[in-house]
Amino acid sequence: MTKKQKRVLIRIIIAAVLMVALHFVEVSGILKFALYLVPYIVIGYDILRKAALGIVHGEVFDENFLMAVATVGAMLLGVYNELQGGDGEFAEGVAVMLFYQIGELFQAVAVGRSRRNISALMDIRPDYANIEGENGELEQVDPDDVEIGTVIIVQPGEKIPIDGVVVEGSSTLNTAALTGESVPREVETGGEVISGCVNITGLLKIRTTREFGESTVSRILDLVENSSMKKARTENFITKFAKYYTPAVCGGALVLAVLPSLVNLVLGQPAGWSTWIIRALTFLVISCPCALVISIPLSFFGGIGGASACGILVKGSNYLEALAQTKYVVFDKTGTLTKGVFQVTEICPDEKWQEMMAKQTETTADTKALSQDERTADAVTAADASGLLLEYAAYAESYSNHPISRSLKEAYGREIDKTKVAEVEEIGGHGVTAVVNGVQVAAGNEKLMRKLGLSCGMTEAAGTVVHLAVDGTYAGYILIADVVKEQSREAIAALKAAGVKKTVMLTGDSRNAAEHVAGQLGLDQVKSELLPADKVEAVEALLAEKSEKEKLAFVGDGINDAPVLSRADIGVAMGALGSDAAIEAADIVLMDDNPMKLALAMKISRKCLRIVYENIVFALTVKAACLVLGALGIANMWLAIFADVGVMVLAVLNAIRCLKVENGRAAH
Repeated sequence: MTKKQKRVLIRIIIAAVLMVALHFVEVSGILKFALYLVPYIVIGYDILRKAALGIVHGEVFDENFLMAVATVGAMLLGVYNELQGGDGEFAEGVAVMLFYQIGELFQAVAVGRSRRNISALMDIRPDYANIEGENGELEQVDPDDVEIGTVIIVQPGEKIPIDGVVVEGSSTLNTAALTGESVPREVETGGEVISGCVNITGLLKIRTTREFGESTVSRILDLVENSSMKKARTENFITKFAKYYTPAVCGGALVLAVLPSLVNLVLGQPAGWSTWIIRALTFLVISCPCALVISIPLSFFGGIGGASACGILVKGSNYLEALAQTKYVVFDKTGTLTKGVFQVTEICPDEKWQEMMAKQTETTADTKALSQDERTADAVTAADASGLLLEYAAYAESYSNHPISRSLKEAYGREIDKTKVAEVEEIGGHGVTAVVNGVQVAAGNEKLMRKLGLSCGMTEAAGTVVHLAVDGTYAGYILIADVVKEQSREAIAALKAAGVKKTVMLTGDSRNAAEHVAGQLGLDQVKSELLPADKVEAVEALLAEKSEKEKLAFVGDGINDAPVLSRADIGVAMGALGSDAAIEAADIVLMDDNPMKLALAMKISRKCLRIVYENIVFALTVKAACLVLGALGIANMWLAIFADVGVMVLAVLNAIRCLKVENGRAAH
């Protein structure tokens, strides 16, 4: 508990003891009122103060106003009854305030515990950064004060405070706080690291590449802290509902207090003012909308916190709510359903190009090849042609960091002299052209070959085909296969089991490679050889196909797919931790590359929505029944206390379930 909560608890205990003690004291009249006024002031002075301030500031109709009017009215009625020679039930007025404060304390503790749980799950903010002083000793500084390019030192057991590149050392990193996964990650010199990870084994020297405010840890914390700003429709409904509901019930209570008595007077019967005023006050206590106003935001807050524990960042409760209504899921292929780990599996020089190379009788230098060894015409065998083809491809792609480019360079396996590469031009959705040691080389897909006016024939192989043209002649192709993630098939099956109507894959890869992957995973539809603009058009066509209530989610790597992520109802960045484009464009960020997390996120969202609706139905049903009973005089003030405090406590207990996620699934 906080100090404030402890003070409230002490007040509750004092008021309860005084109220019980007064029950055994035989007093009456004004003295009885004065004695009961002590526990009433002890437990309720802050509520009375808030109600008065609300009236002064024009914010009259809230729960503090309802409690103040109801309890003050009950106390004044007790005084009236005492003056009339009856028995003033002051205990009811004190009890209403006492149990209301108990409910408020319970709610504050529950919300505080939820926030602490989320803070613990997201406890990734570093307290300091180590830099080496002039005397060689480590100096702890505020991460905000570390400039880009500074070398920081992270010892075993410490959090990495700022994104950067390892310049010295190797170690194992615990990324559980970021990804929700317990599998450690190995890192060595030259490797990129992100803030928030815990260094487990070796000492690391890291050159920072970002300021602390722009680091991964800062962006993630900002997302979690601001997620409450984007409210779900259900939350907005409850806010509007309370805005009109509270004045309405206040007006209803006033009518209940006055109208029946006036009617009795007109009919020549006793007015019964005290009877109807008590019913009106009971009506006010019952009507307090605390259960809805508190439990609904707490449910969404818990859902976002539970998702964060699993490495799923949801930018707002509106996206959590929309995820529960998702019926169409569209995937990018590379890095989303596949590992993005490409390997050269086949090199196929074109026969005509190989013959042309064989007819040349000059040295390698004369044929403008890159290698320095001598080759005769007879030496240009299929193996030589394959090596030369791979060599040209690796050099042409030497400036690109695309996974396919990296796989070509890795397959080449030799150091690339970039001084031999000039006039590099990347053509979006086609490939790359470059001048390699004086030779014009083009590497890309069939579209690039057609653009160059070359015929490359149809290739039926399953994988990514990189076609090459050398000096305007088609030279052959290199086949690169991507590896499907182990969880992808299971993830597609889980989405369908969760009620997703259609799973679609969009990719710029070849038709054969795309259909091969789609067949392995059981996708409903696949569209291949798409440019970025084509993907947007495909998503817009699917958006037009679905009904208004159904939602479409696009899952991509968040870098190349930013336009599509923004266009979909819900943009999900897969495995894009540390990517600016992902965090900016996506509505939900899966902090590792496990596609099963999307199905889990949907389960969490649906569980959260189910609990929200349970609380709405339960609270409104109980309150409606108690309001009717209160108006008819059947429900007394004690039942009113249950209708307010009891319903609120039960709703908050139910809402806390949203935070609980067990064994990688949403716990029931």
